[in-house]
Amino acid sequence: MKRRIRRSRQEYLIDCCALCKRSENCPDKYGEKITLKSQELTVHYFCLLMSSGIYQRGEENEGIYGFLVDDIKQEVRRSSRLRCAVCKTNGASVGCYIKSCQRKVHFPCGKQHQFIFQFTDLFPSYCKDHSPTQSLPVSASVNEPMSCSVCLDPIEPVLSYSILKCPACHGSWFHRDCVQNQAHSAAMFFFRCTLCNNKDMFQQEMLRMGVHIPERDASWELEENAYGELLQVYQHCDAKKCLSHNGRTCSSRTGWFQILRCALCGSSGTHRKCASLKLDETNWACEDCAAAVDGTASLARHTDSPQPGGQRRSRSSKRSLTLTPRQSPIVCKRPFLLGGSAREILQELASQTSQHQLSMPVVVNGNKVLEAAMELVKRSDFNPSHALAVRFTSSKHSSSPDTCPGNTRHFLRLLVQQLQNTVFEGPDGAKTLTLNARALREDIYFDVGCLLSLCLVHGGPPLGFFSRALYLCLFNFPMDTPLTVEDMGNTLFTDKVKKIQESKSLEELREAMESASEYLEVAGCTRPVESLSDKDTLVKDIVSFHLITRMQLPVQRFCEGLKTLGVFDQVQMFPGAFVGLFCSSHDKLTADTMAALFTVQFSDQEETAEKESTVVTFWRHYLLECEVGRCATSLEDVLIFATSADVVPAVGFRPSPTLSFLHPLDPAGAFPMSQPSSNRLLLPVVPSYQAFKKHMEYAVCQLTVLQSI
Repeated sequence: MKRRIRRSRQEYLIDCCALCKRSENCPDKYGEKITLKSQELTVHYFCLLMSSGIYQRGEENEGIYGFLVDDIKQEVRRSSRLRCAVCKTNGASVGCYIKSCQRKVHFPCGKQHQFIFQFTDLFPSYCKDHSPTQSLPVSASVNEPMSCSVCLDPIEPVLSYSILKCPACHGSWFHRDCVQNQAHSAAMFFFRCTLCNNKDMFQQEMLRMGVHIPERDASWELEENAYGELLQVYQHCDAKKCLSHNGRTCSSRTGWFQILRCALCGSSGTHRKCASLKLDETNWACEDCAAAVDGTASLARHTDSPQPGGQRRSRSSKRSLTLTPRQSPIVCKRPFLLGGSAREILQELASQTSQHQLSMPVVVNGNKVLEAAMELVKRSDFNPSHALAVRFTSSKHSSSPDTCPGNTRHFLRLLVQQLQNTVFEGPDGAKTLTLNARALREDIYFDVGCLLSLCLVHGGPPLGFFSRALYLCLFNFPMDTPLTVEDMGNTLFTDKVKKIQESKSLEELREAMESASEYLEVAGCTRPVESLSDKDTLVKDIVSFHLITRMQLPVQRFCEGLKTLGVFDQVQMFPGAFVGLFCSSHDKLTADTMAALFTVQFSDQEETAEKESTVVTFWRHYLLECEVGRCATSLEDVLIFATSADVVPAVGFRPSPTLSFLHPLDPAGAFPMSQPSSNRLLLPVVPSYQAFKKHMEYAVCQLTVLQSI
């Protein structure tokens, strides 16, 4: 009997973690429970990671994930002499990372008493008195949350150990247990803020606050045959009255009683007969999807009633400088691409616009494009998802149709050029936002952001004029990139800050600070300096004030405007894909890229197609001469003639440019023609290159002259 009891006790001791002395097997709380039977040793993985006196000295396949057995036993012996500050028993292997703090605990005891364990870098642990905390940024206008963004239960709007927030949007608050459960489920590849969808900044902050993020795929991706139901095709007639005698699930291969699935959601169906469709119809949309596509569903619109205090006020009314965000006008109605290039993402955003139905009339007097655009966004019926019907007055453009895409592209091209001189400052190609009281009072920052989003989605050119510093302030990309004095631009204060930065002695530093004393006082950076090394922190604080603190309200309103049509949200999700579109000047056109833009449409007759092939040779040679400057026209002039755009739009050409041919009876009077509405260029079939070049130059130059009138 004594031997049996002794054996049971031995088995119990082996089953307990050698560090925390607990036998629970709870991977979510304590990590994987690992037993080495040959060594009669059991530990929780998290207890091992957080122990203060052990390091991973082996390879991954040695010991327990690189922790050698001898080292683990040595750590057990070391901790056996340390008393836990919580349960008052020996074996406390986890100590506070602050050297002056003598608090020691078992890992499970620390979890119960608000220790924070950081599962990154050196895996430090912090007691309640020294643990990292969160706080709201200065002057952040964030509405207090009413519920947890994970479980949706009511939440106390006070940041604490048990209440955390997203560092990116500051609007998503959640219980610690809720976000930890979310992290265990989503893991590293899918764990992100439930409100703003930020991933990188969100994960870094959660690790800092002691949330464990498993390095694996999401739990739902690991379930065997988890998506098997998606392989089943929906076969059911959902019509109110089914006319099939064989029942709602019966579908013939063809004919009246073939079940058609909704072309948009795929989860509804109908027999052709039951939906009164024709025999040759194959595309059908259910009522819910049709309502969403037609815009009759209850979706957010620019003309909807905004949130309290967020509506645009009339110019005659007084406006407070503490503006609240307006409701973002029109967001994407469809599930989004999880990646892709900037052009693909913009094309998906552009699919929500009504190109052939409703349109917004825009009348431009001469070249006053900016004035016309500002009037457009201030109209009460402005809806950015509607197509633009641009008409130029007092110019030759008025002869083209109102909804001509050529007019729209010309309008957006001029608009991007003129917007650079509104709320931006700095050299061409590297502009930042400027602080302007009138722009704040009249909410011009919002309008400019809205118009830039409109340009990108509706076929305007790439922007290409943002500075890297502005892009970093807006979208935090590239991450962990410090702002520098050079990012402040050429201002009166920049020279004074540079003198502080370039000081060689403490006396020189104090003199530089004295000359910039007024600015330092405004920036809240007036302070005594005791050593020359203090200048680094001082310069960092000045740059942060100049580019971030003082620009919080303009940046906030500008970002609200960029949310039009969902642009800001997508750039924030994929900043690396969009950085070239915002910050880099577009690639210069070459003869090869120009020729590749156009798809040649030859005639069906072989003899005619042979003549057209000769003209294609003339066309490519003409493009080469334009590139090297041997023609009176440039490649940009030719592209404007064909499409009304001097560069490839950010969203790409819709439809793709094509090249067709004219067969005139008199080649001497044959001139090329363009149809910008369909991006179509028609080249005359002429016998010689000299005649082709002469006629091309005449037609293109004539359009250039007309546009300058």
